[in-house]
Amino acid sequence: MVSVAIMGHGVVGSGVAEILTTHKQKLFASIGEEIYIKHILDLREFPDSPLADRFTKDFNDIINDIEVRVVVEVMGGLNPAYDFVKRCLKAGKSVVTSNKELVAAHGAELLAVAKEENVNFLFEASVGGGIPIIRPMNQCLVANIVDEIAGILNGTTNFILTKMIEDGMQFEDALKLAQDLGFAERNPEADIEGHDACRKICILASLAYGKHVYPDSVHTEGITAITLDDVRYAEAFGCVIKLIGKVKRLEGNMLDIIVAPMLVPEKSQLANIDDEFNGIMVRGDCTGDVVFYGKGAGKLPTASAVVADIVDCCKHLKTRKYLYWTDGNGENIIPSEMSVTAMYVRAEGEDVIVKAEKLFGSISEIEREGAQEGVTAFVTDEMQYGEFTKKAEALEKDGVKILSKIRIGDL
Repeated sequence: MVSVAIMGHGVVGSGVAEILTTHKQKLFASIGEEIYIKHILDLREFPDSPLADRFTKDFNDIINDIEVRVVVEVMGGLNPAYDFVKRCLKAGKSVVTSNKELVAAHGAELLAVAKEENVNFLFEASVGGGIPIIRPMNQCLVANIVDEIAGILNGTTNFILTKMIEDGMQFEDALKLAQDLGFAERNPEADIEGHDACRKICILASLAYGKHVYPDSVHTEGITAITLDDVRYAEAFGCVIKLIGKVKRLEGNMLDIIVAPMLVPEKSQLANIDDEFNGIMVRGDCTGDVVFYGKGAGKLPTASAVVADIVDCCKHLKTRKYLYWTDGNGENIIPSEMSVTAMYVRAEGEDVIVKAEKLFGSISEIEREGAQEGVTAFVTDEMQYGEFTKKAEALEKDGVKILSKIRIGDL
């Protein structure tokens, strides 16, 4: 029997407890031992739970219990999760987490502690919820040099954009619907401003390229400025708008990494990933494009990934799985101004196209039915983002009001 403790009994934590309880025979067949929930840490009372006798409010009950070999952290946030996880690892206990904020902020340090103590620190559920991505990248794609990773990494923003695209909803109405359906938090800032997707692409980039990428090194934009006009112009251009987290390997092992809304061509495998679903494309030098698709959040999908890591830890109690990257300082990340991209521009004024052609050279005007008078849209050729910014500023000085600027996703 392997004793485990669960820290947190919210949506994911209760899902983990449910799966460990209802799938006992399936899990026993996988590892040859019973996985026994010995402690559940939560400040709230759960008197009606079938596991009511396992609850504790004292972390010391877990850290001092030598029988607990695996600890599950599903509290979220950094405090007290970081301190608790680090102490568990130092005490010789393997840790499983779904906490992307923790992994993005302290992954390199916690992996180093796990290595020192010959225990495991696993976090499959931190990216993509129930979608297997960490383990496939670390094992199945290990023979590949990863040239690029790009994905729809946040279900809330994808749901909102889908409602704008398919149902013609305004951003605010789509956000409220997402909140009513439980896809968005009351405070949706982490989702709609791109911070959640940023943490996830940081984890994937760290894993793929071996050095920790911190969120403050990544240029991040959200979807709050996207309008229905942009959605319709994108459609006329044969694209859909998605919030994309993307990292690309350049010469000299430099990284071009960004989170931003992008016009994704309808032929792309990421274009038809809708609603709360996530999709992650990994471009390997041997495999080409491999796409992982599924529910990126939710109680049981995320709990399923957590339990898979628990099983892995139980199978490797006396050995360590090789999942590791070193610390990083951001020196391998190019400034966002140097990133090369084509741009969609929606603008208002007289002779917009003529003025834009003088500055940008070759451009593609987008025409659509029902366009507002005096407003037009165009797409530039690829150029460094810093160069685009300077030309866009010059365009505004020439009497053109730029209403929207969105990158074109080469996906």
